[in-house]
Amino acid sequence: MTDTVLRVAGISKRFGGLQALSDVGLTIERGQVYGLIGPNGAGKTTFFNVITGLYTPDSGTFELAGKPYTPTAVHEVARAGIARTFQNIRLFADMTALENVMVGRHVRTRSGLLGAMFRTKGFKAEEAAIAQRARELLDYVGIGRLADFKARTLSYGDQRRLEIARALATDPQLIALDEPAAGMNSTEKVVLRELIDRIRNDGRTILLIEHDVKLVMGLCDRVTVLDYGKQIAEGSPYDVQRNEKVIEAYLGHSHKPTQALPTGDAT
Repeated sequence: MTDTVLRVAGISKRFGGLQALSDVGLTIERGQVYGLIGPNGAGKTTFFNVITGLYTPDSGTFELAGKPYTPTAVHEVARAGIARTFQNIRLFADMTALENVMVGRHVRTRSGLLGAMFRTKGFKAEEAAIAQRARELLDYVGIGRLADFKARTLSYGDQRRLEIARALATDPQLIALDEPAAGMNSTEKVVLRELIDRIRNDGRTILLIEHDVKLVMGLCDRVTVLDYGKQIAEGSPYDVQRNEKVIEAYLGHSHKPTQALPTGDAT
């Protein structure tokens, strides 16, 4: 099995007269947390949406675990092995937390429409297994006690964790998190960071868009920076924070690097 989970190259996207992306790419290795950052309007959300099938690119190539894939629709990308969350939470508000995660798990069901219609023995057994797995994932993200509560009654931070549980239910090769810390208070961000660390330590691979620079630099193994639809830097958090183009376009000269100098690097 290849160590490269996602490789995209030469991605361009135009909306009318606006060139949103110009020849952008990245390579994410298995087990990494990979950050995608940049100022507002930099194109990072467009790039993220192209990777996950929400937008169709004008050009570019895509490989997932060494195999070509075409991101033409979100549900097809989920089946291929990329699950995502959204900046604006998209849960089924009047379904329970458990039911929301079960919906995610249904991407991997085998019984089909006839099994569901006639509630065959195989369908019932599969539904029981899906419910069990959904409960395990709710426990995993720390909200197992809320399994039977409707999603709309959960706190903001718990809704974010529910979205992550639903994404994990698809058994993704890559989980793509779109500004998961947006709107969180400092306590919720600590819980989120611990959860992302746990997901990474359990062998999952994560693509992260996030405006919280401290969170990105403390979590990510590699970072790509976009500005005006172009890739201006890629590398370790240590290198990216010291890149003059990134400082000018995004971080500002008052930014203090949040990651210590790696062992063995020259001072």
